[in-house]
Amino acid sequence: MNEFDYIIVGAGSAGCVLANRISANPDNRVLLVEAGGSDRNIFVQMPTALSYPMAMDRFNWGYHSDPEPGLDGRQISCPRGKGLGGTSTINGMVYVRGNAHDFEEWEALGAKGWGYRDCLPYFKRAESWIEGGDTYRGGDGPLGVCAGNDMRMNPLYRTFIDAGVEAGYPETKDYNGEYQEGFGPMHMTVRNGVRESTARAYLNPIMHRSNLKVITNALVHRVDFDGERAAGVSLKTKSGIESIHAAQEVILTAGAIASPMLLQRSGVGSEEVLDAAGVESVHRLPGVGENLQDHLEIYFQFHCKQPVSLNNKLGLISKALIGARWLLFKDGLGASNHFESCAFIRSKHGLKSPDIQYHFLPAAMRYDGTPSIPGHGFQVHVGPNKPKSRGRVRIKSADATDSPSIVFNYYQADEDIEAWRQCIRLTREIMQQPAMDPYRGEEIQPGLNVSSDQEIDAWVKQNIESAYHPAGTCKMGEASDPLAVVDKDCCVHGLSNLRVVDASVFPSLPNGNINAPVIMVAEKIADVILGVDPLQAATVSINVPKNWQSQQREGSPVRDLE
Repeated sequence: MNEFDYIIVGAGSAGCVLANRISANPDNRVLLVEAGGSDRNIFVQMPTALSYPMAMDRFNWGYHSDPEPGLDGRQISCPRGKGLGGTSTINGMVYVRGNAHDFEEWEALGAKGWGYRDCLPYFKRAESWIEGGDTYRGGDGPLGVCAGNDMRMNPLYRTFIDAGVEAGYPETKDYNGEYQEGFGPMHMTVRNGVRESTARAYLNPIMHRSNLKVITNALVHRVDFDGERAAGVSLKTKSGIESIHAAQEVILTAGAIASPMLLQRSGVGSEEVLDAAGVESVHRLPGVGENLQDHLEIYFQFHCKQPVSLNNKLGLISKALIGARWLLFKDGLGASNHFESCAFIRSKHGLKSPDIQYHFLPAAMRYDGTPSIPGHGFQVHVGPNKPKSRGRVRIKSADATDSPSIVFNYYQADEDIEAWRQCIRLTREIMQQPAMDPYRGEEIQPGLNVSSDQEIDAWVKQNIESAYHPAGTCKMGEASDPLAVVDKDCCVHGLSNLRVVDASVFPSLPNGNINAPVIMVAEKIADVILGVDPLQAATVSINVPKNWQSQQREGSPVRDLE
């Protein structure tokens, strides 16, 4: 069979959702194409092993940026998931919807119908929150969400929250509910102790459907056009190049790096980019690959004065014992990503919503899971979440196996530089509150010698890393916007039967990890594709902090370091 009604390119966070929802109608013949293979691997399934699949070529495309001009020419890693579940098989499993004001911003940027009240019902539809549904949370959706071990297995989680409250910030019981701002427990896409990728949540339960075909290890070279209509795709399998026809739509769900690449290889994009790559132009659309955004973070690390951190669990014997318990019972330390407390704060007054995010980890370690110091320590991952700098993604040739040219232009805008200075100083103030005194030892990094603007700037340039949240390269917006690639229904401007549905359509980055909003976008667009009425908009208020025009936080710190 070489004809389907819908061809979905990429079995990631959006592709699995769409495959599930569209194929629920037995009259729809659906093809889901994935360049990678199966996600069946113990390191994918075990939450605590999150560093391993990201290091495997089997699961990671392994992209890197070009030398970044704002980071002294450093090249930054940009891992993207490969295989069923896409990046949801290699991410940190952190579940953050974003702030309500993020989606109001989307609508203001031209994404009509994407305000918070429009999006909330789709967040709820996707979610099965372990504590059940309410006004803000979903209780019976496909995607399992929990709070790990509920901070029970380490005292440092609660201590971090207490320090934040002492610093003058609110405590929030549910940052995915009415109040994001503040310190509280962190949520993760884990169900019954196992990583809840979109493949596990959405795809595995419906693989038996006769109207759904899933092809793995097949790389889509291009979208085929009949005039201005997307007619199908050409893909490479073990048998060679195969053309498959789409009677209804081709839907690109390959992510913020690969979706613009696929459009460009298909002749859709800037004439300058296409000419340089030797690709014949099919449709001029200069925004393809532009508007690239990403979150950055640093690790703020401290020695721990008491032997309570997870650093004594990083040896081979401890890891083996944790793994054995997880294999037998699916619980214990193996059932968590260990980011069990967090915070969202505003960097300055005049902001209606937070722009800095914290992930607290009761260990001082590297991303590969090895300790960064002898003895005990802890760290907090922190970074500004609303960057002004913008980058781009461009193909170098028509060859689908060639890596793209990626330039994020990190740390270029004056606002971003100032945000990082505030971020360092506010974090240091939080960690110096009395609640941390029994545990906080010497500041390992940045180190107290990093304090002036110049010292902070230099250290940040050499130490910041991507938080792995690229977005915005096929921006949603009105046709009058020169950078807009898709309309409010995620249809590509100027072409028919072609959509893009993934993080690339975000007009701007939300305040948080992006897996949850990608799933929400796919849930919402599924209704559009199926031609059903959208879910009724929520009748909730959008919280604005008291005195936001004049106050950076609600209270005053117990220990003011100024």
